[in-house]
Amino acid sequence: MPKSNITKILVVGPSWVGDMVMAQSLFITLKQADPHCQIDVLAPAWTFSLLERMPEVATAIPMPLKRGQFGLINRIKLGRQLRSAGYDQAILLPNSWKSALIPFFADIPRRTGYIGECRWGLLNDARKLDKKRLTMTVQRFVALGLPKAAVLPPAYPAPRIMIGPDRQRVIEKFNLTRSEKILALCPGAEYGPAKRWSAGYYAEVARQKIAQGWQVWLFGSDKDKDVAEVINQEAGRLCTDFSGRTSLAEAVDLLSLASTVVTNDSGLMHVAAALDRKVIAIYGSSDPGFTPPLNKKAQVVSLNLDCAPCFKRDCPLGHTRCLTEIRPDQVLDLIAAD
Repeated sequence: MPKSNITKILVVGPSWVGDMVMAQSLFITLKQADPHCQIDVLAPAWTFSLLERMPEVATAIPMPLKRGQFGLINRIKLGRQLRSAGYDQAILLPNSWKSALIPFFADIPRRTGYIGECRWGLLNDARKLDKKRLTMTVQRFVALGLPKAAVLPPAYPAPRIMIGPDRQRVIEKFNLTRSEKILALCPGAEYGPAKRWSAGYYAEVARQKIAQGWQVWLFGSDKDKDVAEVINQEAGRLCTDFSGRTSLAEAVDLLSLASTVVTNDSGLMHVAAALDRKVIAIYGSSDPGFTPPLNKKAQVVSLNLDCAPCFKRDCPLGHTRCLTEIRPDQVLDLIAAD
């Protein structure tokens, strides 16, 4: 097919790990509609290790600004630089006004996104977000890749992250022994304490699985090192603690080796689901109907209390019963179940 006939799409991507994983459902949808289209993604550079594992994405373009930074001059400059790429359409996943500036200054003829923050002048394919029909984040992303008159809510393909040739190097780097009994624990959640299951409960799960001959691996960022240390200490220091020791790319490769992943509602939860792992996802203040793990093997643990979901960083009632009343035995039973 001549290059001039290829539809070129610029997706302005999200800045959260979980949202970027869910964005792959949009990329797959676009490729299903037009297998020859070229999808480039404008996103923070730290998300590139995810985008590199999505075969639908042709090029990842670094967003030069931090999350929340306005940087009008830089946005205008980047937009003008992108004019020569000749994009046919831009799809904006963030709802902010500033996220629409780069496609506007790039003179992209069709600029698709939800109205959010009065973006009428910047979007010319503006969609009204119907939250009652599009109850899930992934549905909202996918709908932007469909015609305006498409039936909603849309069907959505599950994200599927590919594993590259570097995985063996990561195994050797950490001197690991592969096993069919590897339990990955992801005790962090960037949003706040009301999304984090108790470290003591994670430790109890770890102790019991170690006693049954399992390896237990702990995952998280630098911010999760303290909670991982508590879990490891309470588990007799028999866990392998990767928190703060891996890049995101290495964490993806290592999670792909786990047989089961127990996790809070977090970015790593979505990564594990996209790797087609057995996921046990623990929900407290957030809504499993809004951002569930997109994997048929995944099992959600949520008490559905009257006060939940509150979407707060800290429990406004001071008790966090939505998490403390989920007991380790419940999770252990789900790990044991086929």
